[in-house]
Amino acid sequence: MRVFTIGYEGATQQELIDRLREAGVEVLADVRAVPNSRRPGFSKNILAASLAEAGIAYVGLKALGTPAEGRAAARRHDLTALRRIYAGQLELPEAMAQAAQLADTAGERPTALLCFEREPGCCHRLLLAEAVFPMADLVHLFP
Repeated sequence: MRVFTIGYEGATQQELIDRLREAGVEVLADVRAVPNSRRPGFSKNILAASLAEAGIAYVGLKALGTPAEGRAAARRHDLTALRRIYAGQLELPEAMAQAAQLADTAGERPTALLCFEREPGCCHRLLLAEAVFPMADLVHLFP
């Protein structure tokens, strides 16, 4: 199985969509706890509408996002704290249900995990991919 990840930091919405299309992604799984953005075009509803126009499905999975303390740890590049905090997040019932939904979706159609951070090593989406898809071929896309 191949799973994609992508962060929109420093990108335009069109650059992100173009990169997803080039990679053959059919579903964008938004794994932000807060799917709003100050960056134009990246808040949930606007992004979902633009993706639909491009033929890419949007799935919002807020329970797979990082809680506030995890986002703070990521900004500090404290990966030890981020791993600990996010591991706790993934044990919550709603996160477990959405992780199963994500696994099913990615098993059926090429799927990319979306968050803000450009570099996957500083983002929970890498931790999520490792937890849900331990045997997958991870492809990190950069718009």
